[in-house]
Amino acid sequence: MATSMQKLVGVSEEDDEEEMEMDVKEEDDEDEENGEKQIAAQMMIGVDEVMPSTSSSDQFQYQPQLQEQVSNQGGGGGARRSRPLEEKERTKLRERHRRAITARILAGLRRHGNYNLRVRADINDVIAALAREAGWVVLPDGTTFPSRSQSSPAAGTSAGMTSSSSQMVSQQIPPPPATLQGVSSGYRTTVEYNACRMKSVFMPTPSPYDLSSTAPAQSSGVVADGGEQTERLPLIAGSLQVINDKQIIGLPTKLPERDFAGTPFVPVYVMLPLGVINMKCELADPDGLLKQLRVLKSINVDGVMVDCWWGIVEAHAPQEYNWNGYQRLFQMVRELKLKLQVVMSFHECGGNVGDDVCIPLPHWVAEIGRSNPEIFFTDREGRRNPECLSWGIDKERVLRGRTAVEVYFDYMRSFRVEFDEFFEDGIISMVEVGLGPCGELRYPSCPVKHGWRYPGIGEFQCHDQYMLKSLRKAAEMRGHSFWARGPDNAGSYNSQPHETGFFCDGGDYDGYYGRFFLNWYSQVLLNHGDRVLSLAKLAFDGTCITAKLPGIHWWYKTASHAAELTAGYYNPCNRDGYTAIATMLQKHGAALSFSCTEHHILEQQDHLREALADPRGLVWQVLNAAWDVCIPIASENAFLCHDRVGYNKILDNVKPVNDPDGRHFSSFTYHRLSPLLMERQNFMEFERFVKRMHGEAVLDPQV
Repeated sequence: MATSMQKLVGVSEEDDEEEMEMDVKEEDDEDEENGEKQIAAQMMIGVDEVMPSTSSSDQFQYQPQLQEQVSNQGGGGGARRSRPLEEKERTKLRERHRRAITARILAGLRRHGNYNLRVRADINDVIAALAREAGWVVLPDGTTFPSRSQSSPAAGTSAGMTSSSSQMVSQQIPPPPATLQGVSSGYRTTVEYNACRMKSVFMPTPSPYDLSSTAPAQSSGVVADGGEQTERLPLIAGSLQVINDKQIIGLPTKLPERDFAGTPFVPVYVMLPLGVINMKCELADPDGLLKQLRVLKSINVDGVMVDCWWGIVEAHAPQEYNWNGYQRLFQMVRELKLKLQVVMSFHECGGNVGDDVCIPLPHWVAEIGRSNPEIFFTDREGRRNPECLSWGIDKERVLRGRTAVEVYFDYMRSFRVEFDEFFEDGIISMVEVGLGPCGELRYPSCPVKHGWRYPGIGEFQCHDQYMLKSLRKAAEMRGHSFWARGPDNAGSYNSQPHETGFFCDGGDYDGYYGRFFLNWYSQVLLNHGDRVLSLAKLAFDGTCITAKLPGIHWWYKTASHAAELTAGYYNPCNRDGYTAIATMLQKHGAALSFSCTEHHILEQQDHLREALADPRGLVWQVLNAAWDVCIPIASENAFLCHDRVGYNKILDNVKPVNDPDGRHFSSFTYHRLSPLLMERQNFMEFERFVKRMHGEAVLDPQV
């Protein structure tokens, strides 16, 4: 791996040199037209080559000397020989050819590799993405090192030194003596932007591992041994740039970490692969799975989570259930004395990010859909989404004489009866109830199969005949029957808020019709969750049930919160859209499962800025809504995580350091079991993470 990364770095350096050479050649063309500008550019390049690591303030000292040298050479416009016209044309052609190749590479990675590259990505972004996928850590300045090392290897050079990828917070980590003075934790997130909507808001201390691009720059006075304060340098996003040996004295070379020994015990579960049960309802690889489960048990993982797919169990005929593969899996888990979290998955698998298998809805449901496609969610253009059933048929008897809610209840009741002994013995500790696409309580507003790409706002999904029937009834009750329609100026899947008349600042979303429509749209979501969870509580009485919410953080810093609105969360800047959901969950004694708690700001800062996103602000709004009504919160990681920085970020969110009430998450589920997790270095980091989740001491708290 080290060799391959060296090759990648080598290629990047050669490419950078080529680009620099091309830039100089293009400057030559301009210099021929202006002799004085040519001399100035030449002298600046000479200064930069002599002092490559000089700060802007130091370069300022050289301006008088530079001006004197330019004045002494005034009139020497022929100092540099112009190149033949043919060579210039060849240079331009090579540059166009290189850029065309780069554009095709970026397009292919975005389309087929799920690489979330920014619009104006270059070859450095591609290399950084590949390096991170290979398990390396890439800092914003390009410093790259293996994930097991948490500090830059070039710690003793005089040219520059970058601190480890964390932000030092004085409340958690004591500052080293006679090293850095005046470093404060004055980090403020845009949770304050929505603070007027929340009561008893818990404002967390930022994690030392949060490299948010929105963090304000801070200044730090660097003090040498003699106590003399040198130039104040900017401390930006936890990375300190220093330029001479006198200013490196006493800087820590290891990542300061919070000690989780003695903190509350939080159980850790591992989600099993999507295809652990095949379409015949059989274990796909029982021997291999048993070995992996034994390894997980050896490091005291508490249990596993598994999807119970509606499309597998009730595949061929209504109320004919096949639980054979799950019976064998559950027996295996019980023999190893592990716990189980199960998911009632009433959606299809395949077509979304991270889906590596295809599990459709039951065949008999697909047959009904071919004759009556209105049972599926439909967008404004009439495109159907067979990922899950429309909530408009929750009370419509269109599924062979049953309503959708009755179908869900019969399935859950069959599961409860089939695995009664596992419930009685406490092996099944939690049941997550699928409430929409990907099992989440939301509309399928961002379907990849229909062309959606991040950070598009998505589209409203209310154009099947059953949803329109409900909208028409609501409009008539309001006395405005002409409101029985979806917005016609809300853009398309990949629009941005300012491009639409509905979501732009001062747009129709905040007008009379807009408020009526969004109230109805979000209430349908609440009613669906309320109906299904009431029956889940009846089926699984005595067992914890949960509902899952996604973290739709893009466009969170805009007034309309467009992406949240199309997903069914009526949460613009002047309204709290999550309190009603939390209250509904509290009514049924359900926990909240939330999957937006470990976004790596460092890796996605460009995308977050372009999409006006605020994952941190969204997280704390949702958590405060849940804690205000005293419901438990479970969590899972939204992205693959194998490095210590990512694990530390998760730990800080699961166990907030400054919560006055000592609140923490009830459980954490790692997403997911894979050969990559089982690699030696990755598994050692995961074992360390599990110990810290359990509140145990680790042997290397500062390594």
